[in-house]
Amino acid sequence: MERYAWKAILLDGKKEEYIRRHDEIWPEMKELLKSAGICNYSIWNVGNELFGYYECEKGIDYATRVQAESPIVDKWNEYMKDVMVMPLDPVTGAQPHLEEVFYLK
Repeated sequence: MERYAWKAILLDGKKEEYIRRHDEIWPEMKELLKSAGICNYSIWNVGNELFGYYECEKGIDYATRVQAESPIVDKWNEYMKDVMVMPLDPVTGAQPHLEEVFYLK
């Protein structure tokens, strides 16, 4: 199973709102992520940095493509832009993929 990691910046004073929005994540967004083969998704925070990690049951390319082509993801990104900054990869339209440099199984 392929793993995917991303990072973003949380805007000052927006942590509680960021958490609230994820506590109330839209059912259609959860379904989209599931249909993209995304599982074991977690987001971590330190200071103003966000770090996300998920596993791709159908591969990174498939998960990236499904998200990039989804109007639901576009709507979610618009909804979240007042609490965080995440430049999207201009080629894939998805979160920039962090390069894995170590993995212990």
